[in-house]
Amino acid sequence: MRLTFHVLFWLSLFGAYWPVVAQTSEESTSYTLEECIEYALKNSASIKNALLEKDISKAKVGETRAQGLPQVNAAMNFTNNYQLRKSLLDASIFDPEIPPGTEVPFAFGRQIEGFANLNATQLIFDGSYFVGLKAAKTFQELATKDHIKTKIDVIEAVNKAYFGVLVSQEQLKFLENNYGRLDSLLTETQEMYKNGFVEKLDVDRIRVNFNTVKIQKTNLERLNEISVELLKFQMGVPIQTDIVLKGSLEDITLDESLIDGEEREFNYQSRIEYSQLLTNEVLLGLDMKNNKVQYLPRLSAFFNYGYNTNGDDLSQYFQFNDRWLNNGSFGLDLSIPIFDGLRKSYKIQQNKVQLKQMSNTKKQFENAIDVEISTATKQLRNNLEMLKSQKENMDLAEEIYNISKIKYQEGVGSNLEIINADTDFKEAQTEYFNTLYNALISKVDLLKAFGRLEDK
Repeated sequence: MRLTFHVLFWLSLFGAYWPVVAQTSEESTSYTLEECIEYALKNSASIKNALLEKDISKAKVGETRAQGLPQVNAAMNFTNNYQLRKSLLDASIFDPEIPPGTEVPFAFGRQIEGFANLNATQLIFDGSYFVGLKAAKTFQELATKDHIKTKIDVIEAVNKAYFGVLVSQEQLKFLENNYGRLDSLLTETQEMYKNGFVEKLDVDRIRVNFNTVKIQKTNLERLNEISVELLKFQMGVPIQTDIVLKGSLEDITLDESLIDGEEREFNYQSRIEYSQLLTNEVLLGLDMKNNKVQYLPRLSAFFNYGYNTNGDDLSQYFQFNDRWLNNGSFGLDLSIPIFDGLRKSYKIQQNKVQLKQMSNTKKQFENAIDVEISTATKQLRNNLEMLKSQKENMDLAEEIYNISKIKYQEGVGSNLEIINADTDFKEAQTEYFNTLYNALISKVDLLKAFGRLEDK
């Protein structure tokens, strides 16, 4: 008998992500599904990181733009040539009386040297700069889409965790009713045994069922706690904070109208993942364009102005008015690429192949979306059909149990009959809640497949 739905899934998933969070005060807060999502979008760590990535991409645009603005640098230098560099010179050059070929060491320069310089450059034309500026803005657009993708993932996780809590709480209510019902039946049967109307075997059979439900109730209470903790984790709520869900399963719409309405409006760009692919395709195109424009010349202007001095004594270095001589220059710097061993050509060839790969990836992803939509649609329809049948089975099982109980109390039914009816009733409940949970998850999966999860 299945006691709960997806027990191993919840335990393993939550165990892998249990956060360690300190909270100084405990308080209880009520949330609807919309409020859970709103809280998560403000407090989820992944959302915060995605927003920070947007800030990084914005700074990247500024960094790229700065390369086209004037670049100004200042420099100062002090050098003490405590041992001047010497060269061997023919002494006959300076004194004809000295025989030719007589070499003597001669020092060039002076011991103390210094200079101060201001340099400014301005880019006039560089194809890579303009392409890079477009690429930086496109990268910023990609960061925005990554943020949207993160939001959708958080919304999906919160939806599924929220539904998990609702279903487990509803199932716990039914199990508590089963527990109370069996408790009453056990008490009645014990009294009948004392009065000699039933055998001890009848009491033991009911006690076995009662103990089983008691264990199931304990397990489900723990599972419900885990479900709530998982929801708090997905929302970014500190673990020590108590939360209460305002909503109920009756507030959730589960019908096939969702399928028909979304199918008519769908296009691939509704999926943020597909939109991310398109942006990456643009970035690949810009990379190829950047490699092409590197064949063009690069032109920049420069301006220099400075002072320099030299002397044989340190004190002369500080004689700014007398010994510091000014200098300046300006001009243009033109760089013309001629041959690079076909490096740029090979890079362009790589870009062309990458664009073909991206085209194949887009087609594959379109097919994957079609399969995902088809699968999610069929799963939702199947779960909705099963849910109707399971609800009917649960109602019938309850009716059979009630009739069996009346017959047993009136002495025309057997103890075994009521135990079997109770067992069938609990199994029908378990199947119903399993199917209900699957239907809710199918709804989330279908909305995500249509690219509409963020709108719901």
